Amino acid sequence: MSGRRTSIDEAAFAYLTRKSGEVEISYHGHPVTTLRGEAAAKFVNRIEALGDREAQHLMARVTGDFKRGNERQSRRLKRRA
Repeated sequence: MSGRRTSIDEAAFAYLTRKSGEVEISYHGHPVTTLRGEAAAKFVNRIEALGDREAQHLMARVTGDFKRGNERQSRRLKRRA
């Protein structure tokens, strides 16, 4: 892997598994999303096998809080007045 830094801070995301099986994902201590049912079980199985950095990326993808690669596109598009 390269030594480049990513836009995701170390330990920016965290998750909590509740007794009910729900998984709450938080960003800098603030709840962002809650997974329930099959999605929660699948998330827990996947994240347990990952390292810290990969876990951060998984939580970013699940919450939708990550760069999608299309941010520059809006500069080229003509904006409506």
